[in-house]
Amino acid sequence: MNYWLMKSEPDVFSFEDLKKRPKQTEPWNGVRNYQARNFMRDSMKEGDIILFYHSSCEIPGVAGLAKVSSAPYPDSTQFDKKSEYFDPKATKEVPRWFLVDVTFHQDLKHHVPLSDLKTCKDLEAMRLLQPGNRLSILPVTHEEFIVIKKLGSN
Repeated sequence: MNYWLMKSEPDVFSFEDLKKRPKQTEPWNGVRNYQARNFMRDSMKEGDIILFYHSSCEIPGVAGLAKVSSAPYPDSTQFDKKSEYFDPKATKEVPRWFLVDVTFHQDLKHHVPLSDLKTCKDLEAMRLLQPGNRLSILPVTHEEFIVIKKLGSN
């Protein structure tokens, strides 16, 4: 099993929004960064656990836990000329962008703010906390996941 951190702006799509969806599942569409796409397409597996992270908000941080609930498949927004994620170079025969479905897994007792992550000695090497790291999807080690889950459970 792998662990991931996936960022979403809560005013666009929040952890609470995920919990309200039918079957508490949502396709993670609109990713237009090649490295993040590659993580979803090449590395994510059904059952992997996700730290659902709220970004670009008053108090960024981990809002809850989700899981990968599908194999990767082409992101349909790349083909929709009305979508902000339309890509004229993508075709159904040769799609450029992929996604996975994400499903609610577990609430945390409380939100884990970025400020707490930054001051936790056990998370010093975490990719999220490295200067200049702005990827929307990041791998997380098992040890980092356990530390963050514990922070959200206290």
